[in-house]
Amino acid sequence: MYKVLMVCLGNICRSPLAEGILKSKVNKADVFVDSAGTGAYHVGNLPDPRSIDVAAKHGINITDQKARKFVVKDFDEFDVIYVMDDSNYQNILLLARNKADEEKVKLILNEAHPNKNLNVPDPYYGGDQGFEDVYKMLDEACNFISKKI
Repeated sequence: MYKVLMVCLGNICRSPLAEGILKSKVNKADVFVDSAGTGAYHVGNLPDPRSIDVAAKHGINITDQKARKFVVKDFDEFDVIYVMDDSNYQNILLLARNKADEEKVKLILNEAHPNKNLNVPDPYYGGDQGFEDVYKMLDEACNFISKKI
């Protein structure tokens, strides 16, 4: 089974959306998708209600997810670790134990826009449109990811 981890800061906005979107595009018998945050601010909480709403608007239920913090063991558990922005990328690389760990970490938007190193903006302090915009970015990236795996 191929295992994919989506990572953002608090694991309540972007990475739960990315998890839900990719799960909707892959065969769950072949691909396991999870998400985590680099911070422990929301551990145990459901995704942000705005993430839940935008996912539901697109036919995806993410209410079974609970926020968790990224741990070093995730490098052993997952084949690829997609991060939402440069800050999370750097935070995850600081935890890498070796080159193999480092090579698993990728900026998610590079899947749709190779080598552009674009960030998925954090919609937490923005309005509903920010969540819709993030959904569209992640949906596009997950289309590419699902075709690769």
